[in-house]
Amino acid sequence: MKFSYLLFDADDTLFDFPKAAARAFSAMCRSNGVPDTLDTRALYHRINQELWAAFDRGEVSKDYVTLERFVRFFQALKLPRDPDKCNRDYLTALGAGVYPLPHAEAVCRELVRRGHKLYIVTNAVASVQRSRLQGSVFADLITDAFISEDAGASKPDPAYYAYVRSRIPGLTPENGLVIGDSLSTDIQGANNAGLPCCWYNPAGKARPEDLRIDYEIRDLRELLDIV
Repeated sequence: MKFSYLLFDADDTLFDFPKAAARAFSAMCRSNGVPDTLDTRALYHRINQELWAAFDRGEVSKDYVTLERFVRFFQALKLPRDPDKCNRDYLTALGAGVYPLPHAEAVCRELVRRGHKLYIVTNAVASVQRSRLQGSVFADLITDAFISEDAGASKPDPAYYAYVRSRIPGLTPENGLVIGDSLSTDIQGANNAGLPCCWYNPAGKARPEDLRIDYEIRDLRELLDIV
């Protein structure tokens, strides 16, 4: 066994986040009388992406992002709604949206059968991620989940991985592998922490030259031949 400890990102690596987010947005709209159209979805998506990018750069907090996206959304629509309530409704629906990506469950079950220890490393909202993990097929497969809110730092900050290492005393660069889809958080974070990494790249995006990528897969089943 090459890697005993496998550190998986959650959203867009194990979970179909766009599907969950789209359904949560629709649920929020229904509960609050908000038009659910292609234009409103595109507007929300743009605002949401801009704010999460600022979070990844360390410019704003996660709590700021989750509320401010709705503040700006309703300002742009000139629609009088309670951003705080809409955010709560959205997060509740998101936490109930458990949609594993193709082959994710089967791959994780096989990895556990082979004796690997599986962990989640995520920057997601803690309440949402805990709800989704508890209600998912991964609940009995994941040894532990390390959420940035609990760690006091976020990927790709080395302090986040210092927290992870403190919770997995046996983790070393020789026996641990980070698996994720995001270059800016998962792969950069593994680089910062000196851990091997596997880029999950189902869309076949161009490989960057400024990051160390030890492995690259387009199908999660390919992971079984690496670890």
